[in-house]
Amino acid sequence: MVIEMLEYILIGLGILNIILLICLLLRRNNNNDLTERLGHFEANINKEIGNFKYEFSTALLKDFESLNEKIEKKLTYINDAVNERLDKNFDKSNKTFMNVLERLTKIDEAQKKIDSLSSEIVSLQSVLTDKKTRGTFGEVNLEYILNNAFGSAQNGIYETQHKFSNGYIVDCLLYAPAPLGTIAIDSKFPLENYQRMTDKTKSKEERMQAEKLFVNDVKKHINAIAEKYIIPGETTEEAIMFLPAEAVFAEINAYHAELLNYAYNKKVWITGPTTLISTLSIISMVIKNMERDKYTKVIHEELNKLSVEFTRYKDRWDKLSKNVKMVNQNIEDLHITSEKIQKRFASINGVELDKLENKEDLESLENIK
Repeated sequence: MVIEMLEYILIGLGILNIILLICLLLRRNNNNDLTERLGHFEANINKEIGNFKYEFSTALLKDFESLNEKIEKKLTYINDAVNERLDKNFDKSNKTFMNVLERLTKIDEAQKKIDSLSSEIVSLQSVLTDKKTRGTFGEVNLEYILNNAFGSAQNGIYETQHKFSNGYIVDCLLYAPAPLGTIAIDSKFPLENYQRMTDKTKSKEERMQAEKLFVNDVKKHINAIAEKYIIPGETTEEAIMFLPAEAVFAEINAYHAELLNYAYNKKVWITGPTTLISTLSIISMVIKNMERDKYTKVIHEELNKLSVEFTRYKDRWDKLSKNVKMVNQNIEDLHITSEKIQKRFASINGVELDKLENKEDLESLENIK
């Protein structure tokens, strides 16, 4: 609207300039009459232009005020929308920030646990570097597995640190049911050469040399168990070598079949924590089934004895029942006779004896027992 009004103003000013130019030309021609008319016309034009300017300025002011009001409303709306959006984004950002802080706190706690665990692992590695502490570690693991499978050693299923007649002490002696018999279980932990042969920082030649030494270590342990803990008359013909490290057991099973064959020929079973738990669990189930069968036999014998007693009880009860029935019948007969006697005495007491009509009544009276 404002642009259209400006266009009208420009057109009006152009026409006014043309009129003024005509007036100047006429004045130069000294035409007084025309000059006077033109003066009046110019005055009217100037008045109309003044009115037009006033009306235009008023309309323009109103338009600017209306436009300003609309712009202010729009800006207020935009400001409110922006503030609302900023508040929402601030809340979201605040929540996100709090979640990040919470996650960072958990990460920090986890990092502390990891640091603690790493220190414990380092401590465990330092412990396992000593052969004596390694042996203790294997014995503790073995006893823990036995305790989980059979309970306390006081149950008599196994015995720890058993001393044989040859003077050697085995970590565990398991009293398994036949045909297994008494089985010796000893813990071994060949670690040094295993760590060297699995260390990727070492050269291939060093790792191959460590692998050969590892195989020799395992064979030495197998020989020691076969010679010390397989004793005719005291143990069965087999023994168990327990490796407390699952990684060592997996290495032997995956890459050293010759060690398994060597142990088989020596009648030594190589087990890790998982396989030993499985083996002992099977033995535990066999023992429980044997105990259940033993008690089932005892229960069956007792039930047979109870059946004999119950048969005797039934015979005696039948005899007693017959006697009771007989006594009951006699009591019924006595009751009938007593009723008859009572009726007869009632008749006698009522002096009704002379009213007996026939001989049959007298005979019935005489037949009273």
